Amino acid sequence: MEIPISDLATRLDEALAAARDGEDVILTDGGLPVAKIGPVESTALLTRLAEEGVIAVPAADRAVPRLPQAEAAKDALSSLLGRLRR
Repeated sequence: MEIPISDLATRLDEALAAARDGEDVILTDGGLPVAKIGPVESTALLTRLAEEGVIAVPAADRAVPRLPQAEAAKDALSSLLGRLRR
């Protein structure tokens, strides 16, 4: 689908609906293509990378470990902020 930039304001809903449906929308200026609105494919990309073994999907029950150093740094930062607020 092509939409002149001058018509974009009035046809934005149409352009976004087309992008949601997986279609690229080409914006033109004087008949020349200048920009493209298209679907976001990040979910498909992450799925593909996981299937190819490039990335690993974390387990749903995986807890983020709390490191003693991180707790000590958090306490020190809280203490410093408390002193600065006085």
